[in-house]
Amino acid sequence: MNIFPAIDIKDGKAVRLLQGDYDQVTVFNQDPAFVASDFKKQGAEFLHIVDLDGARDGKFKNFKTIERIIATGIKCQVGGGIRDLESCECYLSIGAQRVILGSAALNDEFLQTALDRFGEKIAVGVDARKGKVAIKGWRETSELDSVEFCKTLSTKGIKTIIYTDISRDGMMRGTNLEIYRLLQSEINAEIIASGGISSMEELSALSDMGIYGAILGKAIYIGAINLAEVNLKFGGKV
Repeated sequence: MNIFPAIDIKDGKAVRLLQGDYDQVTVFNQDPAFVASDFKKQGAEFLHIVDLDGARDGKFKNFKTIERIIATGIKCQVGGGIRDLESCECYLSIGAQRVILGSAALNDEFLQTALDRFGEKIAVGVDARKGKVAIKGWRETSELDSVEFCKTLSTKGIKTIIYTDISRDGMMRGTNLEIYRLLQSEINAEIIASGGISSMEELSALSDMGIYGAILGKAIYIGAINLAEVNLKFGGKV
C-alpha cells in the first residue's frame, strides 16, 4: 500500500485544519519544504500536497512553496484550486506526478478534456460530508451522493480517487473503514483513503482490503503514528 504523508499549505506554512474549518488552523511548520525533506528522510516515497488557499480562493498563492517541495525529489500529488488546464500544466511542468481535481471534476466537459490531455496524471478528490460531495474547499455540500459520484468517475476513466470523510478529518477518532471497504468492492479505480487515520491497526485493515493508498496527516504530526515505521511496514504498492 502506498503511504502519502500530507502537507497542507496555508499562507506558505504547513498547517492542519480541523474538519476542513479554515477558522481552526494549527501551524506545524513555517517551512513546508523542510517538512517534505524530513518525510523523505523517514522513507517516504510519496507526498500529498493541498494548497488550502487555492482550494478556497482559486489562486496560485502557494505555487513557489509547492515548487520547492517538489524540488526535494519526493513524488508529489497536488491539489487545491486546480480548475483549468493551465493549472494542471503548471504543476505537471514542475514535476508533480499527479494533479488532483476537486470541485472542477463536477464539470463533465472540463474533466473529459483534462483526461484526454493528461490521462492518468489526473486524479479526483471526493470529499464527503454525511455521504454527500462537499465542494468549494469543503465550505458547501452538494446533493450528489459520494459513492455514486465515484462510480461515475470510474466509468469516465479516472484511475485514482482520493476519498475523504470530512467528519473524520483531523479528529484522531479513526477513519471510516466501512466506506473504503464499499468503495474497494464497487469502484474500478485506485482508492486512496484520507481522513482520520490514527493507528497502525487501521492501516493494516486498509492494506488487507486492498486499498491502493493511505494519506496520513495529523497522526504523524503529533506523533501518534511513526512515519518511518509505517513506511517500513506498508511502503510500496499493494
